[in-house]
Amino acid sequence: MIGKLTGRIDYRAGDHILLDVGGVGYLVYCSDRTLATLPGAGQACALFTDLVVREDLMQLFGFPTLVEKEWHRLLMSVQGVGAKASLAILGTLGPDGVSRAIALGDWNAVKAAKGIGPKIAQRIVLDLKDKAPGVMAMGGTVAQASGEVPARASEVDVIEPMPVSAPPSSAQADALSALGNLGYSPSDAAAAVAQAAGETPEADTPALIRAALKLLAPKG
Repeated sequence: MIGKLTGRIDYRAGDHILLDVGGVGYLVYCSDRTLATLPGAGQACALFTDLVVREDLMQLFGFPTLVEKEWHRLLMSVQGVGAKASLAILGTLGPDGVSRAIALGDWNAVKAAKGIGPKIAQRIVLDLKDKAPGVMAMGGTVAQASGEVPARASEVDVIEPMPVSAPPSSAQADALSALGNLGYSPSDAAAAVAQAAGETPEADTPALIRAALKLLAPKG
């Protein structure tokens, strides 16, 4: 399994790059969003990768963060969602946008991706809604492609929501961290988490994140 590649970009195409790693060229397919952030030909580049193997084809897909790679893996676990559809969703929403859309049940946001119909969007939200908070909370512990990869695989592989038995104070701290990773200000995040915790004191981390996101969602 090829999990990460670091090399020099030989050329860029519409949906992939050719990455020279020690004299070996790898075709790595990326979302439009990821391609827009990559340097030009001849420049150094590092990507986390996922290898998809079929009977007649092997393809590498590249991601700037482990969180985005994890979302790709989860999206492809949904029936009817292939690699192309997953990249379209990630390219349209980004990993943070996917997290918010699925945690809030906003299948219309998922449907905005090219080639994603309402039935598939609804299925994605339904199948992955319980995993979204876990991936969001994971965002604070994983590294960018330009940094260090976590030493323990468990930091990447664990995507299940935190257990219900977690102490409320710990759940609130983890929820605050997840909201901070999504770009919310400390004051807004703290107010939303405090209100959510007050309404449901026994809530675990995923439940707090979902409730806080609903409180933070634009009213309209």
